[in-house]
Amino acid sequence: MSEQQHISVGKISGVFGVKGWVKVFSFTDPRENILTYSPWLLIKGDEIKTVDVVDGQLQGKTIVAQLDSVSDRDQAAGLMGWDVFITRDQLPKAAKGEYYWSELIGLAVETIDGVQLGTVDSLLETGANDVVIVHGDRERVIPFLQGQTIINVDLDAGKIIVDWDPEF
Repeated sequence: MSEQQHISVGKISGVFGVKGWVKVFSFTDPRENILTYSPWLLIKGDEIKTVDVVDGQLQGKTIVAQLDSVSDRDQAAGLMGWDVFITRDQLPKAAKGEYYWSELIGLAVETIDGVQLGTVDSLLETGANDVVIVHGDRERVIPFLQGQTIINVDLDAGKIIVDWDPEF
């Protein structure tokens, strides 16, 4: 499975009721957006299953979903711990100047002066703004502020240009 083709969107975390519904910990924002994608690619270890989402809803602070061919609590329990992926082409196209986090992970990061800082390892929401975690000769945490610290994102070239002191 290629990381470039599949996006992790959640994890099956439990069962809901007796008719085979599953609880899902969603990575989407808002969390109920996970229900708009079907089919799901379920992965656990070396096992891979493709399932269609039949129904689903926000249930308190969690998401519950009914999956095709899962009709009882025991079948649902067998899916606990499986990771939920979708294909990249299931995502709507991002608007100009907007990016999915999954598109940024792995991009090279360099300063406006051409100093290589490393590659994007992950991103975090901090409340005020998102931050990019860059791994290189050391870990750097760079605010994702377009036009300020983030000067240019070039997905085709696989590079982000930042206005950042390499010593910081």
